[in-house]
Amino acid sequence: MTAPFIPLEGTSDPMRFRLTVERELCVGPENHTFMFGGVGLACAVEAAKRVTGRELIWATAQYLSYARPGSLLDVDVRLPVMGHNVTQAVINLHCGDDVIISATAALGERPGNPVHQWFDLPELPAPEDCIEWAAWNHQAGTLMRRLELRVAPDSAALRPRDGKPDPSGRMQMWMRNREGAPIDSTLLAMFGDFVPTGAGVALGLNGGGNSLDNTLRLRAVVPTEWVLCDIQMSAADRGFAHGHLRLFAEDGTLMATASQSLVLRFLK
Repeated sequence: MTAPFIPLEGTSDPMRFRLTVERELCVGPENHTFMFGGVGLACAVEAAKRVTGRELIWATAQYLSYARPGSLLDVDVRLPVMGHNVTQAVINLHCGDDVIISATAALGERPGNPVHQWFDLPELPAPEDCIEWAAWNHQAGTLMRRLELRVAPDSAALRPRDGKPDPSGRMQMWMRNREGAPIDSTLLAMFGDFVPTGAGVALGLNGGGNSLDNTLRLRAVVPTEWVLCDIQMSAADRGFAHGHLRLFAEDGTLMATASQSLVLRFLK
């Protein structure tokens, strides 16, 4: 059995979970290495799923502070509302007394209702016909080494970062984890935190930014090795940017959408 990509551990309290923040869950340079925000939202999603026994509908996280390598992260779940079809959850991730992420989520099922999607898989070559791409170089955190990203040969991601914004503000990339962990809503929550990657590409600058928030809206999870991340930046102003992405399975199923606001940061 494949080990979970994020090793969230249970405790004697069924409403509390713990995670040791190792470098393999982190990003950033040596002087500012921290747990990737998407890992935090993924922990919140996984904890809520375990407590409720239900699948995710949506989850949102506000990023308040940073968890550094070597720290112990506690994940506490509360259930303010437990309905017949929907359970509402509040999840706080904290290191000691410092709250790192504040998250809320809804989980549940309502079978017997219509099933449809209004967005199709973008026209992009299959992963094997794309080029492996290192989104962030010079990282002290090693999370990105555990992921494989591929972009089309004509992707805006491969163009020179000359300060000229891309007219479309859009980029696509295939993503998978190198460890063979199955795709589920927990991993999709982490993949949904890659909007800042699209910001640097869209603005034609080296960098991206730090997420202020992340919201994942889950349609359904289907078996797939690769996930296509279709990133669309909306606007940038006042030192911030806003964007969203769609997460597709290889068969074209739209599994989830995500949206974020971020603080723009670029290399000088």
